[in-house]
Amino acid sequence: MDLSIASILALDGVTNGAVYALLALATVLVFAVTRVIFIPQGEFVAFGALTLAVFQLGKVPGTVWFLLVLAAGAAVADVVQGLQQHQSAPRVAARVLRTLAYPVAISLVCIWAAPKNFPLLVQALLTLALVTPFGSLIYRLAYESLADATVLVLLIVSVGVHFALTGLGLFFFGAEGFRNPSFWDARFNVGALTFSGQTLIIFLASIALIVALWLFFERSLYGKALRATAVNRLGARLMGISSDSAGRLTFTMAAFIGALSGLLIGPTTTVFYDSGFLIGLKGFVAAVFAGLSSYPQALIGALCVGLLESFGSFWASAFKEVIVFSSIIPVLLWRSLRDPHGEEH
Repeated sequence: MDLSIASILALDGVTNGAVYALLALATVLVFAVTRVIFIPQGEFVAFGALTLAVFQLGKVPGTVWFLLVLAAGAAVADVVQGLQQHQSAPRVAARVLRTLAYPVAISLVCIWAAPKNFPLLVQALLTLALVTPFGSLIYRLAYESLADATVLVLLIVSVGVHFALTGLGLFFFGAEGFRNPSFWDARFNVGALTFSGQTLIIFLASIALIVALWLFFERSLYGKALRATAVNRLGARLMGISSDSAGRLTFTMAAFIGALSGLLIGPTTTVFYDSGFLIGLKGFVAAVFAGLSSYPQALIGALCVGLLESFGSFWASAFKEVIVFSSIIPVLLWRSLRDPHGEEH
């Protein structure tokens, strides 16, 4: 291996690492606020990439109907909860209306826009608008009633949600893979390296989102509320911060990050209905490097995962996944010895 090959591999590794960093940040965010190890994070990636691919074909994506089903389920849950709490009919109706308003509106817009063959950027924005509300609805239906359960119970629920979303992905998109067109076809030569426009978009989008998250947590009231919930759930609740609202907002942000990641990687690789699991798992490995608690360490861990994958594919392409996932073992051993913990009660 000479310097030029090493530079190309490093560029590929950092490019992939930038996407893994977004997923790692989402994983850390969800776990810090809700204690959920969110295995289905990668499914949002697949849904984002495949929804855009279906828009490109001029068809209505199946995620439209899935969103409506989830919204209907959440509305039924709102009615049941209202009856259990003996709430007035107008209050229950208003809550149901809030639950249904956005999913129904964006679904109607997508049904109208699908056959119009709008420009790629417009279809990408529609995809983000369509996939992002999946997060809060999934939290409402699968996790909200179990918010105080143990981490193990929440992990088991995550496994079930993962298999459900994977099966629905096969139902809505089929077994055929899709590769989306690039958002920018330009090429830039810097020495032995060749940067594509899509690579630059991945870098810029990742940096912009990381900065936006930092500003959100440092400067906004909602961000400070999420930080408070992450530090002490009971204390935040006593201060009037709703843990349910914090959970829904967190899952919404995770769905947005996942869908955006799907749009970013869609032009660089063929995405299948089950591709999200492997991609999300690499983001999870990066989050484990950070102990599921530190955003800067998650970013560094993601870059390490990307570089391991890139150089591993050069030296032993058949074992690149083994190399990446085996790297988590010494990290877990080190953290177990460094931070011994008692049993959860």
